[in-house]
Amino acid sequence: MSEPQQLQRRLGTFDATAIGLGSMLGAGVFVVFAPAAALAGNLLVLSVAVAGAVAYCNAVASAALAARYPTSGGTYVYGRKQLGEWPGFLAGWGFVTGKSASCAAMALTFGSYVARDYAVPVAVAAVVALTGVNLLGITRTALLTRILLCIVLATLVFVGAAAVLGPHPAAEPAGVYSGGAEGVLPAAGLMFFAFAGYARIATLGEEVRDPARAIPRAILAALAAAFAIYLLLALLLQAHLGERLGSTTTPLLDAVLASRLAAAAPLVQAGAAAACLGALLALITGVGRTTLAMARERDLPGPLARVGGAHTVPFVAELAVAAVVILLLLTTNVMTVVGFSSFGVLVYYAIANASAFTLAAHPGYAPRWLNAAGFLGCVVLAFTLPPASVLTMSAVLAAGVAGRWLVLRFRQHQPRQ
Repeated sequence: MSEPQQLQRRLGTFDATAIGLGSMLGAGVFVVFAPAAALAGNLLVLSVAVAGAVAYCNAVASAALAARYPTSGGTYVYGRKQLGEWPGFLAGWGFVTGKSASCAAMALTFGSYVARDYAVPVAVAAVVALTGVNLLGITRTALLTRILLCIVLATLVFVGAAAVLGPHPAAEPAGVYSGGAEGVLPAAGLMFFAFAGYARIATLGEEVRDPARAIPRAILAALAAAFAIYLLLALLLQAHLGERLGSTTTPLLDAVLASRLAAAAPLVQAGAAAACLGALLALITGVGRTTLAMARERDLPGPLARVGGAHTVPFVAELAVAAVVILLLLTTNVMTVVGFSSFGVLVYYAIANASAFTLAAHPGYAPRWLNAAGFLGCVVLAFTLPPASVLTMSAVLAAGVAGRWLVLRFRQHQPRQ
């Protein structure tokens, strides 16, 4: 049997960090503060801190594992290597299904900001265009991600300035929050949706130069930057909008509209569009690489493992992911999948922490006790999410496990060649 085609190592530490940060500062930062604030109220900052702490545990586990196994697939590969085929499959299936829905959500957010009345056609066009960028090779992906990241950072700085300058004279005064302590953990679970981008660095492990050094540095740098930005934004938005933060679908845009810089609101809309594109680009890339890894192990159809073209990309997996996302856009209202995606990703990272716990050698930045804390944190946040999200994703995971079991049984009864 011939060896599977390998991807080429073309990314440096800066490129990998940009991809991870670009994934985290995506559509999530423009929408997730509102539902989190509705749950946690005045304790929103505590929810951000809890989500950041769990994300840190997950990040160091991912960094240690990615340095040990520098190949595409992320926790799907780590789970298989350290825990066995079934935990690995569960991680990969949770990532592929949850993040495919996230791709659709971010594409639709982009469409809504650009042309509200034609959101779905614009979203489909964005998926097609960004899939084309990915097919041109990973270095093109990293270049576009850096450009979009600069636009998003400038937008966030502008929103922060608007909040600091104070309310517009005609703006309504900020009211009192209605959320409370009982909503801190569910809000942290939702906030985790915005932190999950560093997984993209690990899924690109086969394409990073000097992965043992570059991947841990890129993951920790991207997470530290995102945490500082989210914490500052939570403080500013909370002080500026008050209870209105929990009732809007566009918190950053509303922050500018209610400020002395309201006339420049279109700049925030443009920044949000850029954020969605950046996150969508990185998401399609990461889901495609995990699909590639699962196909190599025959947990997904074999043709998805094909790598080729002038730029050595997993073109069949990329096209398949794009097709699934477009199907979701055409048939489903995916703006409700933040909790659904969070549950899938928390399951993914619970398996990552369990995998890191079993490593024979632990680097200084990833002690075994931190892996145990990360595992417990993921489980707690996952099962404190809204019940509909927990039940929906649990059903999807169960369907994947049942499907794999049936396929394995069928293979056992096939005559050997």
